[in-house]
Amino acid sequence: MKASLSWLKDYIDLETDVDQLAQKLTMAGLEVDSVVDRFSFLSTVLVGRITSVLPHPQADKLKLCMVEAGNRSYPVVCGAPNAAEGMLAPLALAGTELIDGTVLKESTIRGERSHGMLCSEAELGLGADRSGLMVLDTHLVHGTALNQALGLCDPVLDIDLTPNRPDCLSVLGIAREVAALQGTPLKRPAIQLPEETGDISTYTSVTIKAPDHCPRYSARLIVDLKVAPSPFWLQDRLLSVGLRPINNLVDITNFVMMETGQPLHAFDFDNLAEHRIEVRTARDNEPFTTLDGKERTMSADMLMICDGKKPVGIGGVMGGMNSEIQPGTTRVLLESACFSPTSIRKTAKRLGLNTDAAHRFERGVDPDGTLYALDRAADLMARLGQGTLVGGTIDQKHDLPRPAVIDLSVTHANRALGINLSADEITTLLEPIEFKCTAVKDDMLRVEAPSFRVDVSRPQDVMEEIARLWGYDNIPTTFTTIPAFSRAPSRLLSQRQRIREHFCGMGFSEAINYSFIHSASCDRLRFGENDPRRRTVQILNPLTEDQAVLRTSLVPGLLESMQRNIARQSRTLKLFETGKIFISRGQDAQPVENEILAGLWTGLRQAAGWYAQPVECDFFDLKGAIENLFESLGTDDIHFTRLAPQDCTYTRAGTTARILAGERLLGIVGEVHPGVLKAYDLKQTAFVFEMDLNALIDRIPEGIHAQPLPKYPATSRDATLIVDQSLESDTLLAQIRQMDQELVEAIQLFDVFQGDPVPENRKSVSLRIIYRSNRETLEDDTVNQVHKTITDHLVAKFKAGLPA
Repeated sequence: MKASLSWLKDYIDLETDVDQLAQKLTMAGLEVDSVVDRFSFLSTVLVGRITSVLPHPQADKLKLCMVEAGNRSYPVVCGAPNAAEGMLAPLALAGTELIDGTVLKESTIRGERSHGMLCSEAELGLGADRSGLMVLDTHLVHGTALNQALGLCDPVLDIDLTPNRPDCLSVLGIAREVAALQGTPLKRPAIQLPEETGDISTYTSVTIKAPDHCPRYSARLIVDLKVAPSPFWLQDRLLSVGLRPINNLVDITNFVMMETGQPLHAFDFDNLAEHRIEVRTARDNEPFTTLDGKERTMSADMLMICDGKKPVGIGGVMGGMNSEIQPGTTRVLLESACFSPTSIRKTAKRLGLNTDAAHRFERGVDPDGTLYALDRAADLMARLGQGTLVGGTIDQKHDLPRPAVIDLSVTHANRALGINLSADEITTLLEPIEFKCTAVKDDMLRVEAPSFRVDVSRPQDVMEEIARLWGYDNIPTTFTTIPAFSRAPSRLLSQRQRIREHFCGMGFSEAINYSFIHSASCDRLRFGENDPRRRTVQILNPLTEDQAVLRTSLVPGLLESMQRNIARQSRTLKLFETGKIFISRGQDAQPVENEILAGLWTGLRQAAGWYAQPVECDFFDLKGAIENLFESLGTDDIHFTRLAPQDCTYTRAGTTARILAGERLLGIVGEVHPGVLKAYDLKQTAFVFEMDLNALIDRIPEGIHAQPLPKYPATSRDATLIVDQSLESDTLLAQIRQMDQELVEAIQLFDVFQGDPVPENRKSVSLRIIYRSNRETLEDDTVNQVHKTITDHLVAKFKAGLPA
């Protein structure tokens, strides 16, 4: 919002300079972005003395003037009839930007060089006279900048308002704030309506068919008008805030909008069919051509201002070309209305129309201010347009919003703000901005907000007004007392971060996918009919079809990430993700939310180089990464076991394992089923895992137990057993651990073989057992005896054979 100092002075007596004013407004919550003198462009316009005037050799109506400005003389081509030797006139040099936006430059006019331009009042925005050069007083010193010579200075405040302050989208609103800060009265413009003739009800009528969109619509009629340029003072006011003057009737609506904050619209009454107004919503796909000449397609929830047959304006946004003010307009129907902010905001955003009117209506205008603005504009229009005001006002109202009445505890307000004001002091602060305060009981104040403060609805809003009017810089600085105790961070958060860091250290990238997935994801992952993961939570208003339900697995997101990366020729991918899944418990209950850890590996095991040939990753690569995680976290009793084919849904039978912690299922790891890959349009093998993150974190030990480094050397023995093909190798390792032999330090599986000479349906499993004592160096006989005990136990337990 822009407001010039000269315009503000119409309503208040300023007691401070512009810099202090900007500081006070900023500290009162109206941040002043900049202060710019609107006459600063005149610094390149000099007082010039015409020393000679000669006729132009190539043009009868042009003259060659030599203009002296300071210690230089400039040749200037001029067409002004009053240019005369010895007169003083404004000389605009090259680089000057005139009031209409024209930037001057040196040029050649009909073969003669011109180094500047001698200007009229209108060209400099200093008057309305365009007939000749602006004649300057002879006592001025030539060569002086014109703004200095004439003492022209009008700072314009550019105020960055927050959306909750529509009351300050007007010069009067800003003046009200300044008056409150200064403690001086506000001088509201007096309205003296001219003599009225006739009765408006015999000329026109207004019908509101959409009261939810338009709670109030007021109108006046002015006849016998003359469209003409606006007087200079009106043009100057509009130019000071960046608006372009058009004609007296249109300029008055813009002037009153900037003055009061109430947008107005003027209709050419003779172009209104049946001479009446109907306020309704648009019909679906109804076409309408706005004032900017563009045809727009309306929807059924957009408000339209119509005459007896057709739309003539988009309510609160922009008028139509079919009723705009024309040079021959003589009768004007003046509109002043209150529209629903939500309706205007939706319409303006959907149509891409960001007008001054929409900017104010979508933030909320004063529902009680429509008549004041209407009468103000009617008064000006009748006087400046030399028209006659038709008697009476149309004022249709439906359930107008009423100002808030708030009970405020003085004690509570002081405690919240950290100040100590009495009820009388609070009243003194609020009354200048037109809040009404009444003491009710004890320390309670009943505060009635003015109708233009549509943002005030609760005690906290009143407290904000008290704080800014008292002065934020007057509120003492206090520091919160910090308690001596502290609380450990959430175990879930800290351990989840630890897991993330571990996977990143192994070369994985973290994926963060939406919690919304395609409704067909359960079918793509081949979940069984009774699988609880089919109980999805439907999104009421999904953005797209691909985000229709809440996810019940993290795998769809990882597969979609794989698809996007492969489409961009990134074929080797190592991803992990942590996040929640949501299992529905019915329409009236909150879904079950589980924290899940998932990962995916596809492509090469490692990048190809001179030291290694490209090798595709496999199941054991991903399994090894998971085992590495468990080892890093210090979890124990974690093992992998075969998953039955009927239990595999999105993974391939034979290359899938369950991940168990003791007897508790943590998750699964395996190769993605070819059918699932096909559903996601993938042709490259991929391996995934999915684990219950909370269950995993429960297995992470709280502390770390240190033990001394071994003093004595270790020794190893190998054992090769011929066992049943269906026996899992991990079962052999678990059985050795259960024997709890003191000297066994570690067990490694280093070979599995099937085929000749191993019998059919059997396999050869080779284990390496590492022995160590923490008391002595082991002798071969001791190690051999323990090793034989273990081997004999395995042979007997699993009916194993020994190689020949």
